[in-house]
Order: sequence, then structure tokens, then C-alpha cells
Amino acid sequence: MTGVRERGDRSWANACPDERAWRGRRGRGRRALAAEQDRAAGGVDRRWVDLGDGRQARASVALKLLPRTRRIRAYLRWSDRGRSPTRYLGEVGYTTRARNLAEGWRLAHEKGLIAPLAPAPGSWASSRAVRSSMQANKGRDTTPERRLRSALHKLGLRYRVNLRPLPGVRRTADVVFPGPRIAVFVDGCYWHGCPEHYRPARANQQFWHAKIDGNKARDAETDRLLLAAGWVSIRVWEHETPQLAADRVVAAVRGTEVCDPQINRSP
Repeated sequence: MTGVRERGDRSWANACPDERAWRGRRGRGRRALAAEQDRAAGGVDRRWVDLGDGRQARASVALKLLPRTRRIRAYLRWSDRGRSPTRYLGEVGYTTRARNLAEGWRLAHEKGLIAPLAPAPGSWASSRAVRSSMQANKGRDTTPERRLRSALHKLGLRYRVNLRPLPGVRRTADVVFPGPRIAVFVDGCYWHGCPEHYRPARANQQFWHAKIDGNKARDAETDRLLLAAGWVSIRVWEHETPQLAADRVVAAVRGTEVCDPQINRSP
């Protein structure tokens, strides 16, 4: 299965998974359902699909149990002019609906089905939707950050969060190990120009191209400043599996591998 079951989970070989793994709580309104999808996707701005012709639609991940195979499947759904297109994402295998929804969204991004919400022509945020999207983009404690911190904690590491490693330099790392001088940054695929998942905006391209290039230049400068001060900079893409990223960080902290402090990023 694509989803990796949590430690201690009971195998589904002889019994169907508990309803909490896939069925939502009954009686919830549309606002609560939308908030659930926003949390699982990592923000309202990470739920959009490109319909072509400059149109976009907000998507949702649906979970469906196949009783015969005792498998849970995730699907991406959205509305387009009265139709309801559906794309199969893959099988998920966590014991909670929240984890399975998040895994579904991860698969949707991995398959390139999600596009950034395009700004209105002529302005970076001239529409209410874009302003809402920008305001919803959290600068700290994002879902990928929390997952990485949880994985690190389970591996026995203790750390500080949202700290500026260098006094007088306005650069904040997401996870910091002051002793071994290691700073970890969890970079969003869109905002930091992930070579695998970044999709340029269709409108106001000049502004957004300069914005993303500026972010990448700032990242490189941050790494150089840290290196000059004797720090190791580890950069983790938001699409990376938390456990694999945590293994990289643990290896650096415990000195079991020689890290490249300037790059040190998985593809």
C-alpha cells in the first residue's frame, strides 16, 4: 500500500479497518468539512486544480473503503461546470481519517495534480481569493514542519523551533540544534521553487518569477551565512517523507554521515 501504517497498527489482513480510518463524523456542516480538508492539505492555497483556460477549482480528497479487499482508496474530486471529475490517487493505510486525508493530498501533489492559486491579472493580490490564500499561508508550524518534528522526537532528538541561529541576522530556522550547530529548514515546494513540483503561475508571471527567484537567492545566502559561522544547514522539501528527512537530520546531528552544509537537500 502507498500509505505506511503506524507502528503498532493492527494488520487489516483478517478484518476491515475501523471506521475512524476513513469515515467522517456524521452531522458536520460544510464549513467543518472544508476546514478538515484545509488542515489535511496544509492550507486552503494547496487545494486547487487547474481546469485550463485560466480557470481553477478547489478540490477535496475522498476516502472509500473496499470491503472485499479491506483497502482504503483515496480520490481527488472537484467540480467543473456541473460535472464532478474524480482522479484515483492511491491506497492509504493509516488508522485515522486525518492521516489518510493528509496522505491523499501528498499523493495529489506528488502526481502533479495540484496547482498554486493564480493571482488576478495586473496585481499580485487584487482578488479576495488570492488575499485569503496569502493570509492562510502560515509562516511557522505548517503541517510538514509538525510532521518532521514529530518524527525527530520519536527518534529521541530534542531541539528548539523557530529560532534565529545567527544573532543579528533575520533568518529563522524551523528546527535548530544549538549544540552541534545544525539548522533545519522545511521549504514549501511552491514558495522555494522545488524543481519537481513547482508550477509557475499563469497570471502576473513576471512578478511571481521574481518572487520565487528572490526566495531561492535568499535561501542560498542563508546557507552561506550559516556555513561561514560554522553551522550546517539542512533543507527539507515539504514533499519529502518525514521519516526519511528525519533520518537525514539524525545522521547529521549524531555525526554518522558527512553532510554538505551548502546543499544537503534530497531531490
